[in-house]
Amino acid sequence: MTEWFAIITITLLAVISPGPDFAMVSRNALTLSKRAGILTAFGIGAGVLVHVSYTLLGIGVMIRYSPWLLDIMKLAGAAYLIWLGTKMVMSRPHSEVDAPVNRVLSDAAALRVGFWTNALNPKTAIFIISLFTQVVSAATPLTARIAYGSFISLAHVIWFGLVAAFFGAPVLRRKLLGISHWIDRVFGVALIGFGVSLAIADLTFG
Repeated sequence: MTEWFAIITITLLAVISPGPDFAMVSRNALTLSKRAGILTAFGIGAGVLVHVSYTLLGIGVMIRYSPWLLDIMKLAGAAYLIWLGTKMVMSRPHSEVDAPVNRVLSDAAALRVGFWTNALNPKTAIFIISLFTQVVSAATPLTARIAYGSFISLAHVIWFGLVAAFFGAPVLRRKLLGISHWIDRVFGVALIGFGVSLAIADLTFG
């Protein structure tokens, strides 16, 4: 029960803190649709399971004590965020007539962008590796560890699903339809900022 309390508390604090996941879900819900935002949230939950899986397999410990592996993860994540952000910054205005047509994102694409945003997020990797190596006891059964990982993934899906439901509300989206390209650009700048900060931190302290 002590481990569960620690896992739940730390996970909730980590999930609600702003980051690339929040930016991507909010952007997709606001400028595309609530469905796109919710599917992005499911993709993020799947990305979390990637970090949980390699941590449970013991690869997380190797990453923790192999600076070069962590550096590669950080730079790959930074490059992906900068690439996504650049695409969004280059967003152009859409008229009310053609906006619904030009701004459709397939379900698979929404899941994919959420998945890669989290799977390539080194902060999530560090969070999960630290959680399982410092909070979870070495004597904890594998079934309990799997339950912890499942909870962490589910917490991401629920939180970001709520974020998508809020930002994807029809009334809010109708009011912001005319400035959707500016919303894209703002979130694009945010993603570039996240990516650059990751790269600079890695080059400075790596």
